[in-house]
This record gives sequence, structure tokens and C-alpha cells, in this order.
Amino acid sequence: MATSQAEKVREFLTCVICQELYTDPCTLRCDHTFCRKCVTVYIQTRPEAVQSKTIPCAFCRQDTKVPQPNQPVEEWAGQIKPSIIIQGLIDTQCESDKRDTAEQQCTLCMAIGEIMPGTSWCQECEVTLCKRCVKIHHATPTSRDHEVVDLSTGVTFKRKRKVMCTEHTAEALSLVCKDCRKAVCPTCCVVYHRKCESVFTIDSMKATMKYHLTKRRNTMVKKIGGKETVVQKTKQKINSLEEKMEAAERDVQYSVEKVTEKIKQKEKLLLREIREITDAECKEFQADVKREGIEIQVYRQHCEFIDQALESDCEMDLYDAYQAWEDSGDYRTTDSAADTRRIGDVKFTPDLINMDELQLGNIDVTFEDEGQCFPPVVLVDRIDGGTSSSENHPCLGDVTVVVVDGVQTVVVTDWENNCVKAFYRRRNESCHSKLPLGGTPCGETQLRENKVMVAVPLACQIVTVEVNPDLRLFSTMTTSKGYYSIAVLNPASLAAGGDGCVDVLDMAGRVLRRVASTNKGRFVYPFFMSISNRGNMLVSDWGEKSVTCMTPEGDVVWRYVPTDDMALKRPRGITTTSTGDILLADLDSNRVIQLTQSGKFVRNLLTLQDGIPCPSGVYVDRHDSLFVCNSGEIMELSFT
Repeated sequence: MATSQAEKVREFLTCVICQELYTDPCTLRCDHTFCRKCVTVYIQTRPEAVQSKTIPCAFCRQDTKVPQPNQPVEEWAGQIKPSIIIQGLIDTQCESDKRDTAEQQCTLCMAIGEIMPGTSWCQECEVTLCKRCVKIHHATPTSRDHEVVDLSTGVTFKRKRKVMCTEHTAEALSLVCKDCRKAVCPTCCVVYHRKCESVFTIDSMKATMKYHLTKRRNTMVKKIGGKETVVQKTKQKINSLEEKMEAAERDVQYSVEKVTEKIKQKEKLLLREIREITDAECKEFQADVKREGIEIQVYRQHCEFIDQALESDCEMDLYDAYQAWEDSGDYRTTDSAADTRRIGDVKFTPDLINMDELQLGNIDVTFEDEGQCFPPVVLVDRIDGGTSSSENHPCLGDVTVVVVDGVQTVVVTDWENNCVKAFYRRRNESCHSKLPLGGTPCGETQLRENKVMVAVPLACQIVTVEVNPDLRLFSTMTTSKGYYSIAVLNPASLAAGGDGCVDVLDMAGRVLRRVASTNKGRFVYPFFMSISNRGNMLVSDWGEKSVTCMTPEGDVVWRYVPTDDMALKRPRGITTTSTGDILLADLDSNRVIQLTQSGKFVRNLLTLQDGIPCPSGVYVDRHDSLFVCNSGEIMELSFT
């Protein structure tokens, strides 16, 4: 079984050109990987590629633009970004092969030039021992208490792999300099990183790295499911389109039978036109299917690598996978349907009146609704907002998600029970924490990694809550008036919205300036607020039924005030995605709306049909997971 698995891994790491393990692997734009030298040789066999200054894929023939085509052709492949994940898998495979060979012999005997079969394994020293060396090992005071495993018993155990420093070969890499984004040994830290401010042990980062890698893996599993659904629906569209093509052909043939032989030529022209339209569209759908299949394979490859890292006992395996994810960024694709319109129907309309002009009819093409081109969101999890049977039914307002020591914690305000709640998972069990407050909590915002600020308007207070992940009241500031919404503008100031105004406060709660007020005709009830990717304030005002984007100085950038059927009814929570798009919850219209950075309507992202009856607070985390407070529960969704 293990041999079969190793062969599959080796097959995955084999270049399709040279049929050998990848050497200096590089990945083209189509996500196919080859040896860098193989790419160079392949380019030189394709004169048309040299002429067009592109690198063709030897597998799918898709072209990759050369970043600097003025350089010699021999250097084009060197401009392609190396595949860190593939190289990491190759290094792991090679080290595993070497380790399997070395573990069959006594490590201590090999050090003095002798070859003796190994019979035991010391888990503390991580060395293989023969029968003679085992006795010496037990007799030595420093190693007599080490746990030694007899290899002949067939007991399985994990061997902890150490990665040694290339400069200080006697020391293992055990620290991470976040300033330099590099794993180092203690000596390197002292010699080269004395001026760096952020140096941590890899062991202290294990929880955070495992969380982010697990989060990424789960997201990719969801995306695989979404992609497979898209592929299935596309195949159904192909079948439906072919059926409609056949129906249209029958209509044409029926009309042709009613006319004389003189118009047979026109019949052929109409049939050819239908087939050309249908065949071209089917080819586009087939291309979509192939492209989605490639993306599914890439996600699976990422998942396999992350699984290996998560199952490994070595911190460097985790760090390598985590660093590869950090460097590569979140792998994103754009639905092919978003780039072009797709034919939804083909039919033939007969015209038997104008026979003299040989106009039998017209080919009508109906395009799908453009709103279907956007990628959907899928439900990941539901969290019940209640914490005990004795409390009132929860009425959740705003929501924020923080990650503390690798634990994702969802923090919400509960208007009905006058408290702040936290929900998280520990050892695969659902946990919660509750912090009662002296009044009804409303808006909230993340202050630092493990601190959340909450506005308590009736008490004229803004409280700071520490999340560990249980909740603890950290501090309380008193303000001159009650504020319903708050957002952190910068480390030294807050934006806060109250009845008829938006103020900028310092961290002590003092008003620095009033940027907007009722007498300026801007706000009535600015009860929810967020900060855009450009540092502007996004204010959701259910009194004016509008969304306003303005600078910290109070200059209006744009306002979103739709009318008629698109009019907002009770706008609530507002947040931004990593791409700058804006998501707005409209409570009474039972929907979450997506806007562009410039305030243009994109689509109704979630509606009542998606199980969103009363959306209130919304929040998007760094993985673009969407959290929605919805009728006493929190829904976690992911973009496919």
C-alpha cells in the first residue's frame, strides 16, 4: 500500500517532457508544471512561439506571455516564477528515500566507518542503533532514560524531522523572523537579526499555521465541490442546447417541405447557420469544463500538500507549507461565464409569407441572464446565537471574526440579552462565552488581534473586550453622547455614528471633529459603519435608506440611494471584501447586496431563497469567508 502511494507521488512529481522528477520546476499560466530546462528546449522547437514571444504549454498548448521578451530565448524560462509547492514535495520525497535507506543501518556505526544493521530507534536522539550500540546507549548516563523502540516488533512511530541551518549545520531551524520572512537558527538570529522586531519560535506559530492551512484546505474542498457542480450544470447545458438545436432543425425541415425545390439552397444555409452557432457555443462550454477540471486538479494538489504538512510532526513542514501559501496568495479563478455571454436557446421562426424573397425565417438566439455569470456563495457553517435556555431569544446585531492562537472566534452583539457573545471550536467541540454589559450593545469593530471595541449607546460608553477566546472586559471609555456604530480609522482615532451625526474620536472617547450631521442633510440614523480598502468611511443609514462613502475629513465620495424596486428598506451591516467590493445587509428586503468600490450595484448576493430572512451584521475575514447575523444565528459562507 505504501509502495503504491509512493509511486503515485512520484508520478505526480514527474515532468511529462523528460519523464524524470522535476528539476527546478516552474508553473506556466495554465497551471501545468515542467522542468525549467525542458521548457527552454521546447520553446526552441516552436518557431511560432519565438515569433509571438510566448511560451506554449506542452500539455494543453495554452500560451504564457514572456515578461521580458527582449532577453535571449534561452533566458525566457528563467523568468517564470518557480513552483515552491512542487519543489517542496520533491525535496520531501528525496529526503524520505534517503532516510529509508539510512534507517536500515546503525547511525553510530556509520559515523566510525562501519556498517551494521539497525535493530532499534531512539526517539530522543533520532538515530538508528544496532544491538551493540543499544547496550552502550542504555549504559550512558545522558541517554539511559531515552525511549528506544525495537524495529523488529513492527511498531509504527513518527520520526520527527529536523531541518538544519545551512550555515550553522549543527543547529536546527527553530525560529522565524517575520520581518525578513525567513526561518533561522538561534545563532543566525543573534548574528543577523538583532535589529529585527518580530522573531518567534516556530513552535509558538504552530497553532496559527495549522489554523490558516486548515482553513485554506477546507475552503479549497468547498471550492472543489462548487467547481464540480459548475461542471455538471455546464454538461447539462450542452445536452439541453443540443436538444434545442435538434428541435430547431426539425422546424426548419418542416418549413422547407412546404416550399418548392427552388428554395432547397436556402434550407442548407439556415441549417449551416444553426450548426455553426451551436457548435461554437458547445466548444466554449467544453473549454469551460476542461478549465474547471484543471482548477479542480490544482486544488487537490494543494490539499494533498497541506495534508502532508498537517500530518507531519516537523514544524518546518508546516512553515514551508504556510510560507508557500503566504507567497502564492489565495488561489483565485474567474468563472469563464463572467467573461462572455452564453447562448441559452436556439429556435427557428418560420416565415411562409415572403416566399418570393426566399426568407424562410430567422435564427433567434436568447442569451442567459447576465446575473448568472457571477460566482455563487456556498454555506459552510451555521452557529446558533443562543448560549443558554434561560435567556431571551437572541437578537444579533453586529459581528466580527478574530483569530487568537489559531482559534477562529466569532464575536457578536446581542441586543435582546444586553451582552456580547463569542463562539469558537476547541478540540472539535463547539464552545461559547458571554459577557453581560450595562446596556444594549450595538456596533463593534476589531481594535487589535485579540481586542474588539463595542458601542453601548444608551450608557454613552465604548467598551473594549479582550478575546482569549473567552471574553473579558478590558476597559471602558465614556463618551459625550451615545454612539451606535464604530470603526477604527487608524491606531489613534475612531469613527463613530450617533443620532444624526458621524464623529471622529480619539482613543479616549473625546470628539476630534464632527465630519457630518443632520443639519448638513447627510445622516439620520447611521447605525452601521465600516472602513473601505481605501481608508474611507462607509456609513449605512437606515433613516435615509442610503449608503454614504466619505473621507475621514468629511468629503462625500459617493452615495448609494436607489429608488423604486431597488430602494433600500432598512440597511444594516456593511463590510468590504479583499477585492474592495462592498456588501450591505438590507433587513426588511431580506437580502445582502453587492456594490462596487465606486458604489455601483452589482447584484443581490443573498436573498430569501438562500435562507437569509433577516440579515443584520455582515463581516468578511481575510479568507473572504462571509459571516452574516441572520435571525438568531450566524451563517458562514464562502465564495466559490
